[in-house]
Amino acid sequence: MSILTDTYTLNNGTKIPKVAFGTWQTPDGDVAYQAVSSALKFGYRHIDTAKIYGNEKSVGRAIADSDVKREDLWVTTKLPSQDKTRDLVLADFESSLSRLGLDYVDLYLIHAPWPWGEAGSKHFDEENAEAWKTLEELQKSGRVKSIGISNFDVHDMENILKIAEIKPVVNQIQYYIGFTEPKISKFAAEHDIRIEAYSPLATGDILNSEAIRKIAGRYNVSVAQLALRFTIQNGTVTLPKAISERHIQENTQLDFTINDDDMRTLNSMPDAAPAHFHNSTQG
Repeated sequence: MSILTDTYTLNNGTKIPKVAFGTWQTPDGDVAYQAVSSALKFGYRHIDTAKIYGNEKSVGRAIADSDVKREDLWVTTKLPSQDKTRDLVLADFESSLSRLGLDYVDLYLIHAPWPWGEAGSKHFDEENAEAWKTLEELQKSGRVKSIGISNFDVHDMENILKIAEIKPVVNQIQYYIGFTEPKISKFAAEHDIRIEAYSPLATGDILNSEAIRKIAGRYNVSVAQLALRFTIQNGTVTLPKAISERHIQENTQLDFTINDDDMRTLNSMPDAAPAHFHNSTQG
């Protein structure tokens, strides 16, 4: 069975594909349309976008033009991080659904616990609680099948769990070799919240690691393939993004197993990405 059809079972019983096709920084129009079309052609069945990416319309058009049945797809989009009142959440969701041209989405996420310009400045506990209760309302309506969070630290997860009637199924965070957010990952695992790994290649920075390249050579795979397989073997949903058909296809070839010794080595590696990367990402 291809890794693209392998799934995890989430805390609400739904099955999510282990590999998603990410579309962050993929321009709207022909670029996004062709990338998603190629991904679907090569077997991806999990497509991840967000309102802030500005490409939902092209993602939706590629889905509509493909020969893949809607029920065989998992589509994720995200609430803009600055919009946390009930009225704004409902309006954002309606606009996303309209641009995607879908009757429902499989997963809707709060994109971040803070507005992007205020990241790390303070906690937005009451605002996130209101946003979460509205996501619960959307799930109950049937137009969202599952709900979750993104970029939430332990405090922000605790804040949601205190008021949640429906538990988040995932927390989508920056996660790659050398940066696995152990505190967040441990707390999420203890509460049966699946981690989704965005920027699993640190937007390419880890491709220059000689140590990782040496390990990849033992498996006759690329550094990118090893990095993606690493995130899967750590139990995360992985979200590679690519534009060229060659890279899109290469990122599907993950049906190999990293041995325990190499996983220990990879899990103990230092962060290879520059410091500014962590302050600029909006995955």
